[in-house]
Amino acid sequence: MATSKAPITSLKNLRVSSHQIPALDRTPNTSIQKKPLLIYHSAFYPGTSASTMESHLSTVGVVDPQWRYTMYSTSHFHSNTHEVLSIACGKAKLCFGGEDNPKRVEATVEQGDVIVVPAGVSHRLLDDINGDFTMVGSYARGKQWDMCYGKEGEEEKVKGIKYVEWFERDPVYGHEGPTLNIRLARYASPSRPSSRAYNIILPARPLLDFSLVHQSRRSVGASSPRRL
Repeated sequence: MATSKAPITSLKNLRVSSHQIPALDRTPNTSIQKKPLLIYHSAFYPGTSASTMESHLSTVGVVDPQWRYTMYSTSHFHSNTHEVLSIACGKAKLCFGGEDNPKRVEATVEQGDVIVVPAGVSHRLLDDINGDFTMVGSYARGKQWDMCYGKEGEEEKVKGIKYVEWFERDPVYGHEGPTLNIRLARYASPSRPSSRAYNIILPARPLLDFSLVHQSRRSVGASSPRRL
């Protein structure tokens, strides 16, 4: 599990955005398992290298780092595994849920952030702001990701999403962490924000101040992600 020497922000100081995204046509998003899209803001210390992120995730032992790459600019999702994306370099604007979804989430993420993308949640790159956006892509141990695009013929894959097991430990923090506390999350309603919610970069969406929980306990082309 994570230790005090790990290159990560302490749980008591961690800020997390949590989003439920409704289905759009043949893209289920979070409608099947009801597990939210999670963004851990600045989970890794500034300047943490991709190799250090990979080493930490491998030590925690929940997911296996499998590639370093940007994000495709075509909306896609995975039906057979949840995905953990650690931002190793740069800054980008991403879209989750489908660009035609009125309840999509458009998030700006940067080096140090970690995104937990549940199976079924569509995601794509909107803007590589500095031109060097790179992520470490990780999946549950023993899993290989598939690719789905919300097209006809993917129905059986989508049906299988309900059988994808959720994390028994947090991919970044081990025996504690947001993935283990999503049912305990305190949300700040956009119309009635919590006075204790931090100034997170998605203020118009439901927010989770994880410190409260802790206290109570690019286009698809010829190139592809480089496997590790």
